[in-house]
Amino acid sequence: MSQTVWIARHGNRIDFVNPEWFDTAERRYDPHLSEDGFIQAKELAQRLKQEKIEHIFTSPFLRTIQTANEVAQVLDLPIKIEAGLSEWHNSEWMNEVPETHPKELLKAEFPRLDWSYQSLLTPQYPETEAEVNQRTAETAKRLVAKYSENLLIVGHGASVWGATKGLIPEYPVFEVSLCCLVKIVRNGDKWQLELCGDTSHLSQTETTVRLN
Repeated sequence: MSQTVWIARHGNRIDFVNPEWFDTAERRYDPHLSEDGFIQAKELAQRLKQEKIEHIFTSPFLRTIQTANEVAQVLDLPIKIEAGLSEWHNSEWMNEVPETHPKELLKAEFPRLDWSYQSLLTPQYPETEAEVNQRTAETAKRLVAKYSENLLIVGHGASVWGATKGLIPEYPVFEVSLCCLVKIVRNGDKWQLELCGDTSHLSQTETTVRLN
């Protein structure tokens, strides 16, 4: 059996560019992509244009959906929202359960979303680091058990770490930059890490990597 799993972090987010956005936002923990974040997402899409990806899974947060949508448009694929790939529900980052954009708003803006898909896991609030690592690792393992085709997973800093560790338990430490790319290939029962936090497809990268 051969399978390739691509794992990408979302592009730059508006509150990284404009921290004051948080003060008046209706959904403070669900920021959209910044202008340069959309550029990164488009560059990611071009990088993956020739890859034989058959399924796209994304966290339910807006910035990941927007990133996945750029790829989905280029690859002409639907998008499946997987809650198990959600942002780390870290009480030091969030003082309440994070509210994401409601279905009716997402349906209007993202017609490629596949609403028949049911998430495999759901995060709890609050989560420890060990809990988010376990959740996202288990999500990746369940996805590859259910789907044998080539996959793209779009998540956050923590879920890129966790999903990678779920498939490659001995994976090396790497920086999870914005819109970076991980490539993991399975041959038989063995997974091999071929790309690790790659940003060569981006015209601009971070000087300081932030997980949140």
